[in-house]
Amino acid sequence: MPAARPVWKGQLRLSLVSIPVELYSATKTSSKISFRQIHEPSGKPVKYQKVVPGVGPVDTDEILKGFEYEKGNYVLLSEDEIDEVKLETKKTLELTQFVGSCEIDPLYFDKPYFMVPQDDLAEDAFRVVRDALRQSEKVGLGQLALRGKEYLVAIKPCGTGLLLETLHYEDEIRKSDSFFSGIGEEEADEDLLGVASELIERKTAPFDAAVFKDHYVKALRDVIDSKLKKKRPKVVESDEDEAPKRGGDNVIDLMAALKESLEKSDDSGKSGGKSSRAKKTTSASTSKTRESKPSTGKSSSRAKSSSSSGRQRKSA
Repeated sequence: MPAARPVWKGQLRLSLVSIPVELYSATKTSSKISFRQIHEPSGKPVKYQKVVPGVGPVDTDEILKGFEYEKGNYVLLSEDEIDEVKLETKKTLELTQFVGSCEIDPLYFDKPYFMVPQDDLAEDAFRVVRDALRQSEKVGLGQLALRGKEYLVAIKPCGTGLLLETLHYEDEIRKSDSFFSGIGEEEADEDLLGVASELIERKTAPFDAAVFKDHYVKALRDVIDSKLKKKRPKVVESDEDEAPKRGGDNVIDLMAALKESLEKSDDSGKSGGKSSRAKKTTSASTSKTRESKPSTGKSSSRAKSSSSSGRQRKSA
């Protein structure tokens, strides 16, 4: 059994079958860098006090939760009154519906949890539900009261256990129309689409989360280490200053950039770029390419001329 404390204990119910289960958070924040606010003159951490206007600091036991039903007026609720709210989903998660494993839009997913049986006696029934979901390629849906809120949740197999993911309710999701309405409905240029599709194909590989690292955390750690060693931290130049400018030659420039990307992709990974070994040698291959290739300006000119000559042949 995991050493971590469960965030929820209860029954997973499928029709008349109830299985004692526990939930554990599937994510952690220990790898992130956290900061505290410090009073610079004294070097001491800043603390916060709960203060009421016109009254001053107050004790925690004098504080209740209040719902503002109209401006400046509140309905007060104690913790006991909130705890007395009776919801069956506080202790029971019933699977009320099943959907295809790919039917839920990723936009709805919120936070993952690992679900495990509470004891050995619950394992047999737990395995039946897990394997039935896997065999049918379905996801179970239900509702669960957790930390003062009732969540819509989805359950699916994950290794030898189950993965529970909280979902946003429909009214919590913004409609995309107002954001996408300014984008034209024209389709992409076929030539550009073909080159971009080839580039995507070359860079396609099985997902491996270990390949991706949090560069921001590492950069922050370098700054912190430099401060500790009383050294001046290294300044990293931003790619934002090198963003391409929009102009009338955007289509030609885009084609040249895509073709150059294909060339670099071909040079940096002759084997297809699908293994970690190819990824590790990318920097070395790129440096060799830079030494053997002419400058970027000449490369762009060749791409423009080849694009222009291609169009002239088509027109002919």
